[in-house]
Amino acid sequence: MSTGADRLAVRRTPIPGLLVVDLPLHGDARGWFKENWQREKMVALGLPDFRPVQNNISFNADPGTTRGIHAEPWDKYVSVATGRIFGAWVDLREGPSFGTVFHMELGPDTAVYVPRGVGNAFQALEGDTAYVYLVNDHWTAAAQAEYTFLNLADESAAIPWPIPLDQAVVSDRDRAHPQLSGVRPMRARPVLVLGANGQLGRALRKALPDAEFADRARVDIADPRSLEAVNWYAYSAVVNAAAYTQVDAAETPEGRAAAWRVNAGGPAELARRAQHHGFTLVHISSDYVFDGESAEPYTEDAPLSPLSVYGQSKAAGDLAAALAERHYILRTSWVVGDGANFVRTMAALAQRGIDPTVVDDQHGRLTFADDLAAAVAHLLGAGAEYGTYNVSCEGPRTSWAQIARQVFELTGHDPARVVGATAEEYFAGRSAAPRPANSMLALTKLERTGFTPRTATDALTAYLAESPPEGA
Repeated sequence: MSTGADRLAVRRTPIPGLLVVDLPLHGDARGWFKENWQREKMVALGLPDFRPVQNNISFNADPGTTRGIHAEPWDKYVSVATGRIFGAWVDLREGPSFGTVFHMELGPDTAVYVPRGVGNAFQALEGDTAYVYLVNDHWTAAAQAEYTFLNLADESAAIPWPIPLDQAVVSDRDRAHPQLSGVRPMRARPVLVLGANGQLGRALRKALPDAEFADRARVDIADPRSLEAVNWYAYSAVVNAAAYTQVDAAETPEGRAAAWRVNAGGPAELARRAQHHGFTLVHISSDYVFDGESAEPYTEDAPLSPLSVYGQSKAAGDLAAALAERHYILRTSWVVGDGANFVRTMAALAQRGIDPTVVDDQHGRLTFADDLAAAVAHLLGAGAEYGTYNVSCEGPRTSWAQIARQVFELTGHDPARVVGATAEEYFAGRSAAPRPANSMLALTKLERTGFTPRTATDALTAYLAESPPEGA
């Protein structure tokens, strides 16, 4: 015998993210049984995989016992164990849906998923009513400070309580909550950007204006004690733009240890916290995870085969970051942004009358930090499928020498002044790490999400117009 819903189903409501779950009850003369929480089935039907960490029970002895309206800084899944309740929800999140109301009666055959910042209230309609709720964060005094409340009798919400509030059992604290006009809306959890002072970090300030930014002095990903001091539950996503990027120095004993500590150990620590706290990890990777021997552009699933210590440490960081269930790994190449970089160096040499010798047998595409930052914002905002994405500018493959000649030409100098050389010739007699000869990255996967970067030529032209060499 079955009672309640015929089949498990998830229904939307007028409040974004507030979902009603129909639960089949399987009963006989002894009573009934239900699958109250079934992660695999419910996630497949559209319920967020919200990773509960705590299970609470509210027992209400008398009909009319009313609790709320409380908006907590976590998600919760509420279901009735025995009796019936009237539930009312008001969106108290900052944004266009603020103040939206939904209410319904719930029995054992119905549950509701309440996202962070949506106020909820429940009124027991029978004696000895109990409802159960799963939450995806542990209560702390700091978390309680983020609560937002609404008065049960707010006239704009106009909730039709089955048992009038003057006849209901309500705490003095709940009767004293503010009207909607006095409610402090709950803000969305921000994005945290680590490595805030690097070229990408500075570009992300424009692409993610509402994010929080932390430099190494505040959060050092290579220092576990520094990471322990961060309240990771407070963030929806963490962008790891911090890295050890001294490719040649990484070949020394001191540099090797530093590269592995930052580029591999840091992402491993972040992935562990992302998995535990439920935030999305965005990790920035490199073309150096490949050996450059392929004649074709590298796809996201190409086997890792780094040549250098730097590349090995970045490859290890990729593998570690991928252990976070919610992750974006952005593999990029030849980054140019605000700060010292190859393009600015060539522009300055052109202006000073110096004719540089530049490697002409390593090929790839430039990635401007603004395009990389825009890709980060796009993937987070679009809710793209988690995984690894290649990110560079569009356009044909070029060598470093060809880019230098473009810089000379765009700044009004003779491109023939740039002398091409093989990598072997250029690094002869120097202590240098091996570099991939082919750094071309296939962009098809990224473009399928709806994001197409600028061409490298267009981006280079705009960059030189906005950032002319000193003295120009």
